[in-house]
Amino acid sequence: MIDKNGVAAEAVLAEIRALRAADRPTHGGRLFAYVYDPAVPGLDELASAAHRESAHVNGLDPTAFPSLLAMENALVGAAATVLGGGPGTGAPDVVGSVTSGGTESLILAVKTARDARPEVTEPRIVVPSSAHAAFAKAAHYLRVEMDVVPVSTDTLRPDPAAMAAAIRPETVLVACSAPSYAHGVVDPVAEIAAAAAAAGVRCHVDACFGGWTLPYLRRLGQPVPAFDFAVPGVTSISVDLHKYAYAPKGVSVLLHRTAALRAPQYFAYADWPGYTMINPTIASTRSGGPIAAAYATLRHLGDEGYLRLTSLTRDAVAGLADAVRGVDGLRLMAEPESTVVCFTATEGGPDLFVLVDELTARGWHTQPQLSYAGLPASVHLTVTAAVAPRVAEFGPDLADAVVAARAAGPVRLPPELAALAGALTPDALTPELVAGLAAGLGMGAEPAAGAGPDGGSAGGPLPERMALVNTLLDAAPPALRERLLVEFVGLLQRPAW
Repeated sequence: MIDKNGVAAEAVLAEIRALRAADRPTHGGRLFAYVYDPAVPGLDELASAAHRESAHVNGLDPTAFPSLLAMENALVGAAATVLGGGPGTGAPDVVGSVTSGGTESLILAVKTARDARPEVTEPRIVVPSSAHAAFAKAAHYLRVEMDVVPVSTDTLRPDPAAMAAAIRPETVLVACSAPSYAHGVVDPVAEIAAAAAAAGVRCHVDACFGGWTLPYLRRLGQPVPAFDFAVPGVTSISVDLHKYAYAPKGVSVLLHRTAALRAPQYFAYADWPGYTMINPTIASTRSGGPIAAAYATLRHLGDEGYLRLTSLTRDAVAGLADAVRGVDGLRLMAEPESTVVCFTATEGGPDLFVLVDELTARGWHTQPQLSYAGLPASVHLTVTAAVAPRVAEFGPDLADAVVAARAAGPVRLPPELAALAGALTPDALTPELVAGLAAGLGMGAEPAAGAGPDGGSAGGPLPERMALVNTLLDAAPPALRERLLVEFVGLLQRPAW
């Protein structure tokens, strides 16, 4: 990896380009997860140039680098304005912080709520089962108990009365989604926030996914339920700029209704001989590159630009939903109300995991979601503006993929794997058993071709088709799924010598 005499710059870039060739396409409207592409000419170049200008600026000390402070404040102001805060609104005193992504924003929201109640020795949070997994990560990291309220299998939303009933004296935060990532539906924020306020508890709205599109969809005439700072009782909101604000990763904003509510978010430490540390976020050193890139993106696209991109996305969502409705054997999990199309199979329909592989073979990269608590396995499509020109291609490919999936038939787990999925406990997994499972699933231990710059391995290769892996995971209970995936990823992440 570290060459004795160094490697020429162009050769290093060539190595990176060669490695990138194995990645999913980040542009072109055929990847329905992980990346957000507006298909705006020149935007990548602008964001890259802005990133380069501030890549070595350190957000640790705003007095040393006031440019970064100014850009952060501008991003917070923009997010607050989009989400119903600022002068002339019912939340004129909104403040916020720029974080590295939605997970950090949610961890900080939980941390702030916990630290605001130091008298609570065993703090708890209330979340719907559709809440983002980052809440569970926050609870795990911060040693906060999580009370999970199931969502309706019909509406995919939590019952506000059940959310209210889950609030205890130890509850420090109630959370809801606008929208939920899995299915793209907006929780009943107004009712949940009212219940939280009546109990004297903070209410956080996770709008990481939809906070930058729902307000624009409302302006385009689409019915969008109240979810932002216009709702009494909402005390904090998170929104990711690297999603539908189309900034490069990773930039999110965590907003609080007032500075007093934000105060417990900060960490300060002076009891050592070095500089006094003051951090609003988890990281101390923060590169200015992502913040500058986000600033340039927002300034360049502007309000009308976002309205146009949201209009394109809305139309693409409608077209994709029509394509699903037009295929026998599939049904929408919910009528789209944001930027998600989520569908499942009807009784007698195709094996969804085989269908995902067939779509991949046709150049469409979707996100399979496993069954959970009465909810069937489903296919998730995150729709961006770049998808709009591709919609007409998707319908015929989807119909063709369903025909192929029906012809292939459902995946049948080998009896030994089916038995393991039903009987194995996480504690019973051994390295030998995991290695055997991986081999049986086609996850080889041999180096992937060209995986490392010197021909070394960057992890064993994944199978071209993932239906068998997904079927095994779907058959396993959540705790076993977690442990299996931890072990599988551990097999992939090995040093390249």
